[in-house]
Amino acid sequence: MRRPPISRSSSSSSADSIDPAEIARFARMAESWWDPRGQFKPLHRLNPVRLRFIRDRVCRHFTRDPESPQPLTGLRLLDIGCGGGLVAEPLARLGAAMVGVDATEPNIAVARLHAGQVGLAIDYRHGSAEELARAGERFDVVLALEVIEHVADLSVFVQAMTALVEPGGLLILSTLNRTAKAFALAIIGAEYVLGWLPRGTHDWRKFRRPSELAGALRQQGFTLAELTGLVYSALSDDWSLGRDLDVNYMAVATGSIPTATSP
Repeated sequence: MRRPPISRSSSSSSADSIDPAEIARFARMAESWWDPRGQFKPLHRLNPVRLRFIRDRVCRHFTRDPESPQPLTGLRLLDIGCGGGLVAEPLARLGAAMVGVDATEPNIAVARLHAGQVGLAIDYRHGSAEELARAGERFDVVLALEVIEHVADLSVFVQAMTALVEPGGLLILSTLNRTAKAFALAIIGAEYVLGWLPRGTHDWRKFRRPSELAGALRQQGFTLAELTGLVYSALSDDWSLGRDLDVNYMAVATGSIPTATSP
C-alpha cells in the first residue's frame, strides 16, 4: 500500500531523498485521493487500522486518554507524504495541529480543497522533509506512512525525518518488508493479479527490512521501540494489526532526550 513520496522543490539541494519518477507517477493519480473505490481504495481500507495505531501510541507516549473526544489537542503533528490528506484530516479532528507536506503539487491542491470543503484548518505545504528540517521546523509527532520504500536515499531521508522530531517526541512509520512474501503479495498480487495499484507502483529493491530501518534510525540517535505487522485478510477484505512483519509493518521510534549540562 502506498502514498506518494516526498520530493524536492526547485530550491532543494541535490542531497534530498526524492525520486522524480515517483512524483510524476503519482501526480497523474492525484484527483483520485478521496474516491474510496478508485486507485487509492487500498489506503481507504487500511486507514482505520493505521489511525487507531497512531492515536493509541501517541496517547500512550504523551499520557492522553485515547477515548476522549480530542486526545491530540495541544500536539503538533507532521505527515510526510500526506497525499490528499487521508491521515491528516482524521488526526486534525482528534485535535492535532496538523502540517502535511508532499512533493507532488497536485496532491497538495487536492488536500487543501478537501480540507476547506469539510471545514478543517490544516497547514498543507508543497515540499520535502529535508526542506522543513533545514528551516528548523520541529514537531511532537512525525509520521511517514508508506513513504520510506519510495525515497531515493534512506539515510538522507531518515536524517531529515529525525531532525524534525522535538526532543521527547515520537516518530511513527509504516513501510514494506523486503521479503519474498512481500514481492508475491504487494507486487505480483496487488499490482498484477488484483489490480489494486498501477503496475510499477513498487520497486521491491526499495523495500526496507526492519533491521535496515533500525540501523538508519540508530545512526541518528533514535531507538526502534515497536514493530507491528499490518495483515490483510482476503476473506474479510480487511486489515488488522498482528505479529506478521513479512509484508506491511508499522514502527515507532523515539530519540534520546538531551540532558542539561552545567555551565
